[in-house]
Amino acid sequence: MRKLTQKMTRAWLLTLTVSLFAGFGVSNAQEEATTDPPIAQTPAVPEEVDETKAGYEELIAGQGDTAYAFDFFTTSMLWTVIAAAMVFIMHLGFATLEAGLTQKKNTVNILFKNVWIISVGLLTYALTGFNTHYPGEFNGFFSIGGPIGDLNADGGGTFGYGGVSLAMTGYGDFIFQAMFAATAATIVSGAVAERIKLGFFMIYSTLLVALGYTIAGSWHWGGGFLAQLETPFKDFAGSTVVHGFGGAAALAAVIVLGPRAGKYTSSGVKPILGHSMPLAAIGVFLLFFGWFGFNGGSVLSAAPGPLGLVFTTTALAAAAGCVASIIVSIIVLKKPDLSMALNGLLAGLVSITAGADVVGPWGAVIMGAVGGAIVVFSILFFDKIRMDDPVGAISVHGVCGIWGTIALVFFTTEEAGTFSLMSQLIGVGAVYIFAFVVSLVLCIVGKITFGIRVSDEEEAEGLDIAEHGAPAYAD
Repeated sequence: MRKLTQKMTRAWLLTLTVSLFAGFGVSNAQEEATTDPPIAQTPAVPEEVDETKAGYEELIAGQGDTAYAFDFFTTSMLWTVIAAAMVFIMHLGFATLEAGLTQKKNTVNILFKNVWIISVGLLTYALTGFNTHYPGEFNGFFSIGGPIGDLNADGGGTFGYGGVSLAMTGYGDFIFQAMFAATAATIVSGAVAERIKLGFFMIYSTLLVALGYTIAGSWHWGGGFLAQLETPFKDFAGSTVVHGFGGAAALAAVIVLGPRAGKYTSSGVKPILGHSMPLAAIGVFLLFFGWFGFNGGSVLSAAPGPLGLVFTTTALAAAAGCVASIIVSIIVLKKPDLSMALNGLLAGLVSITAGADVVGPWGAVIMGAVGGAIVVFSILFFDKIRMDDPVGAISVHGVCGIWGTIALVFFTTEEAGTFSLMSQLIGVGAVYIFAFVVSLVLCIVGKITFGIRVSDEEEAEGLDIAEHGAPAYAD
């Protein structure tokens, strides 16, 4: 018994001694770590991943002088395609907004036109649009391009396509710009809703997107004459080149097409109410969401400084536009009108799109608020002169596009003289006149040849039945 007790005592003392020394060693190691941190060692690469490592090193080496920014390039390319997807969602927003603000009997027709626009827009942009939009060297006014080729030829995994300032591949550039292209025709779709022939609109929208929009865009983004002005024309994401183009084209189409039956009477304006304000509201919120990609993607990289600024100015301008339109509609119409509030939000977005990267937050608030006020008066004005625009597209995109493009000169945070009022006016005038004339010619030719408007009977019945043979809703 005594021997067992002695063995246990010795074992306990041995354990205590080892623990003390171990604790002392850990303490010393901690002290050494605080004063002299160990040098990080590169983990050994298992033999089975040597090939992957070699491939990665080859990829980095391929970046040349920009290898230091390869992770930035990868992030930027990812942001570009996410932004393109967000712009795509805007087409769903346009479809639901237009459907909600028009009559139930024309819902299928509205949705069908929007399905057609995005689909044919993508195909024609690949066929001729992209290389017309960005023709390379040309006379600055006119150049029709051919189909896209291998857009990775200049480097699908390198900065070879556009360098650090255009941190994306050729395909990334194409898909982002292609989502923009169809917007011009979508704007017209809402303005001519409920009375235009489907066949004509399909032809009209194809030509407008494939040639009209891309030629006008080449003047600014393709290095054309607007970019060559002594003080280059400034339109960051398209207040004029995208939205203004669509608004001016819509105005010409509405003039030729005429108003909906019963809209204007000898006693004044007879409201034709939309059948679903929930659909309209959903559409505007989808557009608001997509606009972060529309403007944010136009940074053309994931550069954190401008990207955060653009998101902020976009959001503030939209909010200010909404609030301003609500206040104005309460004063003028004696009621808080939801359709005006929705259009005011969009007006704020259009107003900031030209200068989202060069104005501060409070400049954005003022620009958006003025746009929200303008849109109320503009919608009422067009009704007064009997220009029937069921969704207010001419006012939102056309009128507010002018305001936003000019206003950036006065609210920019850049140095004085960076932007020229004269250059902005030249840009607005050139794009708006061109869009109006192209649309006017297409509509007049269509009217002379086979007509562009449905019959009175078809309009009364509704285009869902007359053009598609199926209603949107089962009774």
